[in-house]
Amino acid sequence: PSNISAWWNFGSLLGLCLITQILTGLFLAMHYTSDIATAFSSVAHICRDVNYGWLIRNMHANGASFFFICIYLHIGRGLYYGSYLYKETWNIGVVLLLLVMMTAFVGYVLPWG
Repeated sequence: PSNISAWWNFGSLLGLCLITQILTGLFLAMHYTSDIATAFSSVAHICRDVNYGWLIRNMHANGASFFFICIYLHIGRGLYYGSYLYKETWNIGVVLLLLVMMTAFVGYVLPWG
């Protein structure tokens, strides 16, 4: 189609970011302790003692920021091209945005400190 541009890549980038977040999150979960008393020290253990743990944690943290940048650009593209006219698709996108925001909040408070 004639209206295809670089703005249509952000959905695919979201998928790539999601896969990266899942993989790094699974690796971090293998070394994370969810107890309130030891959660912060387990994050410090990941960064200091696990091989390349600091890299995986930074990839996960920065990947979350990049994920939200892609989400906002994806929403902006949808607004610009009038994708909100497809109400069912738009409503599913809004629900997914809220779920992603809730998941990001839970991930943000996991280190307890």
